[in-house]
Amino acid sequence: MQELERWPIFSLLNEEFLVAIRIACVFGSAGNEAIVVTKDDDVFALGSNGSSCLGVGDAQSCLHPRKVDALCKKNVVSLAYGSGPHVLAVTESGEVFTWGHNGYGQLGNGNTNQGLIPSPVSSGLHMKKVFQVACGSHHSLALTVEGEVFAWGYNNCGQIGTGNTNNQTVPRKINSAIIGTKKISVIACGQTSSMALSDAGELFAWGYNGNGQLGVGNNANQLTPCKVIGLVGTITTQIVCGYAHSLALSDAGCLYTWGANSYGQLGTGNKAHLVTPTKIGLDKGRKE
Repeated sequence: MQELERWPIFSLLNEEFLVAIRIACVFGSAGNEAIVVTKDDDVFALGSNGSSCLGVGDAQSCLHPRKVDALCKKNVVSLAYGSGPHVLAVTESGEVFTWGHNGYGQLGNGNTNQGLIPSPVSSGLHMKKVFQVACGSHHSLALTVEGEVFAWGYNNCGQIGTGNTNNQTVPRKINSAIIGTKKISVIACGQTSSMALSDAGELFAWGYNGNGQLGVGNNANQLTPCKVIGLVGTITTQIVCGYAHSLALSDAGCLYTWGANSYGQLGTGNKAHLVTPTKIGLDKGRKE
């Protein structure tokens, strides 16, 4: 609860409500929107409601929690937010719900109409059990328990990995030769880029690469997944993407960064962009 109280959006909520929260997702340009799942499996939203991302059926802002009826008692286990903005939720049964801005088909429902309430994604994910989702600014990824990656939405830079730059309004499995036979365990998105980590610790990236955020040794966009060359021979265990930079953690506890560095976000001691992963924090010891 102490961590939640650090967010101003929760400052007006009473302690009884705060201690009942099981999952919280804070988003928006200033952390001014939130969706929470309670221990009783109810879902509430509050905040500015940009592009109807609160999922309550309208575009009205609210300072106090409103129930998101479409997700209550669905046992939501995780949420992801894209800055477009749009939101994805995954249930324990592996169902995906989406809502919010949809100008590029990032909701995966076959059209480009804005979603006012969470709706299940059926086309493309039929009979699939999803356990993780990730959002770029206007594209989405889903990872199934079988280790398959599905992608949809905006594709101007190849971020959905289909080999072209056509937008995709329903989920499509990424069948590229390089990851089509791999079992993927983790997915992540930058603004217009995507990454996937295999269960063997191999890292792959695709999409926009103007700042080197794919880590493939150049600044060229990639329309299909490519291996992150600087980590070949390294067993990667965790990945995360910022707006235009990336981080990876190895099984040896080493931290690697690459991509945009205008604000020193790579931790290298300078502001030079990097096109390949670079080990940092050598004086900090093992990272977990």
